[in-house]
Amino acid sequence: MMSRTVSSWILSSARSSIVLQGKGRWYSICIPNRNKIKWKLVFSKTCPYRAGSCSLDSTFSLPKAFRHTSTEEEHFSFQLSPAQINDMLRAGELSHKTLDLNGKNANSVLRFESNQLASNSPMEDRRSAATCLQTAGMMFGVFDGHAGAACAQAVSERLLHYIAVSLMSRQSLEEIELAVEAMKPVRPILQWHKHPNDVEYREITSQYFENLRVYWQHLLDLDTELGFSLEEAMICAFKRLDSDISLEVQAPQESELMRNIALQVAFSGATACVAHIDGVHLHVANTGDCRAVLGVREEDGTWSTLPLTRDHNAYDEFEIRRLKREHPRSEEKTLFVNDRLLGILMPSRAFGDVQLKWSKELQHSILENSCDVEALNIYQYVPPNYHTPPYLTAEPEVTYHKLRSKDKFLVIASDGLWEMLSNEKVVKLVAGHLTELNMQKPSLTFKKPVNLGYMHNLLLQRKSKGLASLDQNIATHLIRHAIGSNEYGEVDPEKLAAMLTLPEDLARMYRDDITVTVVYFNSETIEDYYRNHK
Repeated sequence: MMSRTVSSWILSSARSSIVLQGKGRWYSICIPNRNKIKWKLVFSKTCPYRAGSCSLDSTFSLPKAFRHTSTEEEHFSFQLSPAQINDMLRAGELSHKTLDLNGKNANSVLRFESNQLASNSPMEDRRSAATCLQTAGMMFGVFDGHAGAACAQAVSERLLHYIAVSLMSRQSLEEIELAVEAMKPVRPILQWHKHPNDVEYREITSQYFENLRVYWQHLLDLDTELGFSLEEAMICAFKRLDSDISLEVQAPQESELMRNIALQVAFSGATACVAHIDGVHLHVANTGDCRAVLGVREEDGTWSTLPLTRDHNAYDEFEIRRLKREHPRSEEKTLFVNDRLLGILMPSRAFGDVQLKWSKELQHSILENSCDVEALNIYQYVPPNYHTPPYLTAEPEVTYHKLRSKDKFLVIASDGLWEMLSNEKVVKLVAGHLTELNMQKPSLTFKKPVNLGYMHNLLLQRKSKGLASLDQNIATHLIRHAIGSNEYGEVDPEKLAAMLTLPEDLARMYRDDITVTVVYFNSETIEDYYRNHK
């Protein structure tokens, strides 16, 4: 019954939507919950790359075997088997358990699990995870692209390197520079933890490295022995990478392909949330509306939520006041129109998006000397009341938190998850998943005296007794609930199938790309730290 209701309503609304056509693009204006949608490209011409070359949008995408391509198909079905649903949901799963050389975990990060589900085609979200090899700690990033995937792809490849370089000692930077000068191998800076389908833009890797080198040369020129604090390093890395993205598109390029890549990166955009974890020291740098939330198990066994980021958008009073300070009073009423920056963009901080950072003259100069920008899906539009750029910044807010033994996990996700689930619901789902995993162990330890939280956990165990967790990967579990939950908070298989089979020209109206990374902390390691630092 539910599937027929969903299918008939979705198809009728889609087929009666009003569509505007202009210069090779169609923009649908029948978009429920419009204020959650960023720049939505529904249809565009194909980018004319030569055979064998690679567009920045030919990136990681989930299986489409069961997904319709258009609402105009005659035989339209939302039916999927449980196995097909699982195949689609689990295609982007990634997990990693941290071990030291002795096979034991002395890291404050026990493991992490991640997954992605596309709505856009191609997907505009990206993710990164890496262990720092020349400095301490691990880093995890989620990147939410808009107006294409190019900027998110570039930032996901480059930002963690910029942060790692910012944290390196002067001696380490000098050693790397000497090795490059002598054309000797350079010791790796990061050990990446990637999904097999994650892609890189190999055509432009050498340029990215050269610009990273220019950055570490700049750090050496600063002649400071103490270096940056972690907060300073993250802020400097974010701002420097965004500056490089802007400068690369203005500089001459070796080939048309590299020129096109630089254009796509600069004229699309991406928000970013990156966590750096070193022992008990957790820093989260956020630009835009991705989000990081800590799951805390209190002494009585109940769970609480600790947000570590603020969404940078028109709903945040701090952001509104910041932008008003940075622009003339005459622009106060035009900075945010329909809850969007200059009436265009939902987030008020982002990488790329040079349309909201450059002067009109610079934009015109760059684009008039470029190839067919329409074919590159570059959105040429100067908004009204564009007087005092830049209106957008990539500078992050950095939050520091000293981990405690009761801090059990960190969830970093793009806004596609948070639009569907509250912070509290996400923490509850992860906590319930942990309870199920503990149930599968051979024995249970009963503690006395019994408290309220302990009884609550026993009830959760009794409710699901004998049932193994459907998803071993917690990120998959969260995505399943985000798109398939009914009004009672339970996953409805028919709704889940309908949401997964939405055609490409319709899916973005009902759900965004979703990227989730959950980092589990090692409570024993954290407790050891406090015992050794009394």
